[in-house]
Amino acid sequence: MASMALMRLATEHLRRMRGGAQSHLMRCDDGGFYIVKFKNNPQHLRVLANELLATRLAARMGMCVPHVEVIEVREDLISYTEELVVQLGIGRIPCAKGKQFGSQFPGHPASLTVHDFLPDEELGNVRNLSDFLGIFVFDKWVCNTNGRQAIYFRESEHQMYQAMMIDQGFCFNAGEWNFPDAPLRGLYARHRVYQSVSGMEAFEPWLTRLEQSINESILGEEASAIPPEWYEDQWDELERLIEKLDQRRKSVRELILSARNSGRDPFPHWKVNHA
Repeated sequence: MASMALMRLATEHLRRMRGGAQSHLMRCDDGGFYIVKFKNNPQHLRVLANELLATRLAARMGMCVPHVEVIEVREDLISYTEELVVQLGIGRIPCAKGKQFGSQFPGHPASLTVHDFLPDEELGNVRNLSDFLGIFVFDKWVCNTNGRQAIYFRESEHQMYQAMMIDQGFCFNAGEWNFPDAPLRGLYARHRVYQSVSGMEAFEPWLTRLEQSINESILGEEASAIPPEWYEDQWDELERLIEKLDQRRKSVRELILSARNSGRDPFPHWKVNHA
């Protein structure tokens, strides 16, 4: 087994973030800023395991994804920070202490503007727009049951935007750890990002990387970085997940074809007779 992912210590709370997981932006002891999801988030404990495993695997395939870490949040920081709570329908409870999931913010929050939407005319100014093809391959493989989430940012107003693929918590169907495949699942809502697709070759090099460079050993190595408490020490469940992921690598081409043939026409320039 590989060693546990390096753990960072949260030192300061900045603000609450939007979204169902009720994450928080926090500064850590490495000077970086992280979006932190807590073990007692309203979605599921396993979304932390999913975030760590899926994000690391997406990075292996060459996608632009956040740097991720295990973040320790200590009880004293929680007790002295009024906003570190989970809002429930009948009230609120303190965020859990201990090991949480952290997704690094791509810069300093005071100076970097991050967008979760760009107008169609601005999408052409995204330098890595093809990453949406790669992440579609990935989302089909891992059965991401949430809509694909991405953010856009640029370091200066004179540079092109960078797209970063975020929020992998609902890969493997969130807390279920199964794969209810559906033709439209994994598609980004802005179908304009698929305009360059004219055939299966558009999804290279990611298909080949998945089929030839990812294997059960790599999957096990990445899974070993997950704190066992994030899946309640259910080793057998994690092993079954890894085995299924390994088996699914060769079925992604068929899943992509099912999206093309769905009737929603996400790839308008891919002709039916062009395999």
